[in-house]
Amino acid sequence: MQINIRTSEINQEIVRQLTAKLPVGTKENVIARIALGYSLQSGKKFATSEFNLYDSKGKEYKDHILFEEKYRDFYIALICQHYGIYKTNDNIPRYIKLHIDHGLQMMDNLFRNNTNYTFLDFLTEHLDKGISMLDVVRVSLDAVKNNNQNIEKSHFEDPIKLLIGSKINEKEDEIILNFNDTTLYNNNHIAIAGSSGTGKTQFALHLLKEISEKSNHHINFIYLDFKGLKNDDLLEMQSFFDKTKSVFIDVPKNPFSVNPLSFIDSINDVNKQMGIDKFVDIICKYSNIGIKQRGKLREATNEAFVAKQPGVYPSLSEVNEKLLEIVGDRRDTLTEIMDEISRYNVFEDDKKANNFLNRNIYLSLSGDLSNSVRFTSLFLIINYIYNVFMNMDSTPTNNGCRAMRYVLLIDEAHVIFKEKKYQDVLEKILREIRSKGVSVILLSQGIEEFNQSTFDFSSMCEISFLLDVKDKTNTKAINKFLGFSDKDGMKAYRSLEKIQKGQAISNMKELFSKGELFKIKQFYKDEHK
Repeated sequence: MQINIRTSEINQEIVRQLTAKLPVGTKENVIARIALGYSLQSGKKFATSEFNLYDSKGKEYKDHILFEEKYRDFYIALICQHYGIYKTNDNIPRYIKLHIDHGLQMMDNLFRNNTNYTFLDFLTEHLDKGISMLDVVRVSLDAVKNNNQNIEKSHFEDPIKLLIGSKINEKEDEIILNFNDTTLYNNNHIAIAGSSGTGKTQFALHLLKEISEKSNHHINFIYLDFKGLKNDDLLEMQSFFDKTKSVFIDVPKNPFSVNPLSFIDSINDVNKQMGIDKFVDIICKYSNIGIKQRGKLREATNEAFVAKQPGVYPSLSEVNEKLLEIVGDRRDTLTEIMDEISRYNVFEDDKKANNFLNRNIYLSLSGDLSNSVRFTSLFLIINYIYNVFMNMDSTPTNNGCRAMRYVLLIDEAHVIFKEKKYQDVLEKILREIRSKGVSVILLSQGIEEFNQSTFDFSSMCEISFLLDVKDKTNTKAINKFLGFSDKDGMKAYRSLEKIQKGQAISNMKELFSKGELFKIKQFYKDEHK
């Protein structure tokens, strides 16, 4: 199979311009190879219907010139792996042409919009990306089957009408959110953005109190606080704990009552191995641990399970003991993390652990823990919640109302949004867990954190509340966050110019006028009435 291609006519000049940025004497086939790799690295995949997307009136590349014989197989392998096709597939030349044209256009746009950006900067940045990808553990984000899960969680089927706030008028008319109304909302996920001191946290606390009370306490919640509560904050929060009958857990002072390994099917061997792999992947991925260490942790976890009777789970401490036996005196990042989680008793042993999903929990992850341990612990908890609910039946929808079970609230969500490896699992949860009667509430300080380049998280949250934020002049981001048209966005922009503490705009379907300011309910004000 000969691979003779021509770029598009417009890209012929781009080939010349980009080649000129390389050292003198560099041939034009080099830029084509770079463009091909750049396009593939972007993740772009072309459909067969796009084979005529670019014309063939530009720079010609003969097979032996484009790749050279000693490199040819490598480039074909990249295409085969990217599209899951065999090396004799007749479409390979077409895919190569498409990705070269696509890569050339992306590179041209990049350099046109960044005049001080050199080709050395480009190569350094993307070589680093490529090398880092070799060390990244590929995590399966799907839930693991557990045929022996014995956890039950009740649900609430009636309409849930939440008092959100009031209009800014003489009557201060109440604003009600029909939380589980499927005729209005495809999911129950909520995005809340607001700078520090705008009332965001107090609004979130009010929401949890409302959901708990309006469901007769059938819907439970967990509030994941990544920054932790200080003593003064704890005193102020006591009223919330009392009102919602919630338990405050301050890790590592108090261990969290769950064994993060208990999402695994400990009886079925196939499911068990998949579960162990998922656990190992989480530890390695969210703590930036390499492939060799991953193998040692898998071996240690397997041995810890083998030492137990079917249906009984090893604790993290027992896994750590097995790991230390395997590595001996060669301590590293993995042993430090496992040792810290075990030493601080972040999680309770299986014998003491119980089903926290039937209680209201405020979980504070103290800054005394290292970031790697906090992130790892956080995602072990999120994975447990996700996996347990995904092994439950979907909740029914009666008379247009989705039956609800649980609320997962993540505070300081912008900390998690920063890295792709954290975004992937959140995207998976937002897409799938809604059918199980679970609502995810995301709190962040700005709107840009929701609108990531790889995924717009606000699009997965049907209900959005925008308080005062620093980036309130970014109309494009505001419209994206709220799902507004340009016309509605102009009203939102004018409202944000005069927004005050304790006020917000929203995309709630119940609001007659989009982008209109209204007063939000806040827990501490409820308590002082």
